[in-house]
Amino acid sequence: MCLHIPQLPLDVFRHSGSDDVPLAVCGTGRHSRVLFCNMPAQRQGVCPGLPLAAARALSRSLRSVARNSDAERQALESLAGWATQFTPVVSLSPPDALLLEVEGSLHLFGGLTGLLERARHGLRSLGYVARLASAPTPLAALCLARCGRERHVGDVASLPAALASLPLSVLDWEQTLVDRLQGMGVHRLAELLRLPRAGLARRLEPACVEDLDRLVGRRPDLRPPWRAPERFRRRLVLPAEVSRAEALSFAVRRLVLELCGWLRGRDAAVQQLEICLYHRDRAVTRLEHGLQRRSRDAEHIAGLLRERLERLSLPGPVLELEMRAERPLAMAATSPDLFTPADGDARADLLDRLRARLGDEAVRGLDVVAEHRPEYAWRSLEAGEASACRPAVAGRPLWLLPVPRRLRTRDGRPCLHGPLQLEPGRERVESGWWDGEEVRRDYFVARDSAGACYWIYRELEGGHGWYLQGLFD
Repeated sequence: MCLHIPQLPLDVFRHSGSDDVPLAVCGTGRHSRVLFCNMPAQRQGVCPGLPLAAARALSRSLRSVARNSDAERQALESLAGWATQFTPVVSLSPPDALLLEVEGSLHLFGGLTGLLERARHGLRSLGYVARLASAPTPLAALCLARCGRERHVGDVASLPAALASLPLSVLDWEQTLVDRLQGMGVHRLAELLRLPRAGLARRLEPACVEDLDRLVGRRPDLRPPWRAPERFRRRLVLPAEVSRAEALSFAVRRLVLELCGWLRGRDAAVQQLEICLYHRDRAVTRLEHGLQRRSRDAEHIAGLLRERLERLSLPGPVLELEMRAERPLAMAATSPDLFTPADGDARADLLDRLRARLGDEAVRGLDVVAEHRPEYAWRSLEAGEASACRPAVAGRPLWLLPVPRRLRTRDGRPCLHGPLQLEPGRERVESGWWDGEEVRRDYFVARDSAGACYWIYRELEGGHGWYLQGLFD
């Protein structure tokens, strides 16, 4: 199967989320011309081949960018990593196509129709305008896709008829050779394939005859498979400066989709990833994001990063952004348990959303510590970190004030919005002499006239003052 991206030089810049802005990709040089342009630019009269000055005269809002061959190569390689979710055998066909050996994968997707549907949907989500074709030979699939013939040929015997109407230009031969063949009256592949092979071998170079043999399956077409990198690193060049962090969500989602396709190809997941935002003055804003559980769910990860971006204040306009996943983890195989509720993933996803929206420090866990002094009898945990599950001391509240509040007294009784009534019993705490934070207190449960319940203590030394330290539910 061939994935052909005919407008790859334009598609590499279609990640700003503003498809309604006229955009043109131009050549370099003093008298540059438009090479590719999107539909908004075409509706204003801009077309490929037009001088850039004339295009700007037609469209005052036209955004022009120079063609970036490095970005195209990186996009094609990243797309190859994404395509490994369909098959482990992917080959690059520069400058704008991929070849996938899918025969052994068809049963995983319900046949060719199911595979094509998944591939088309994924490519649209990534922002690529693609043509798909399949054939028994790589070169035939490539020729069909590059000519815009989205056909799917099932056997070698049907290839000559399927390829008959294609022009000679699909073979990427030298133009002088194509002109010579056209001078002989050969304009289509059908006419070329009808010629005797022995005569062609005398008139053409051996490599050309071998191309024809590979095209129709008379000769094997061995292509080197692309090797996916061990780590995911993908960098995007923005077509214009971005000053608001939330405006980067569209580009970040595209990177997340590429990441998750690469992870599926490796049967892996991530629990930690990093986004680097590159500014005009070469400063870099790093955004590290951790997950409660390893995941390759694109919608979940993209939603979390969108929340993070909405809270981010940029120090300056962003020119490029990069996503890194340095430590992919094996995807844990799980099976449902009849007796255990399957809500662990839901809890982890909720923690992820809360941390993304409120910040890591705002979402914490609590654990009980074996300590008599209340202010030292707990510790903070990372969100999702397992606690020691020690039982809390009976008779103590779960809600403590950050700093004990001094209570006034009336006739020797503590008051808070009126006199407090002490319940029978007390808890004496005398501890901390070894660390310089010694306390000597008597704790009581007290109620006010409305029935509210408080945890107060009286100092055993000094002024014997009364303090409020906790509240009961």
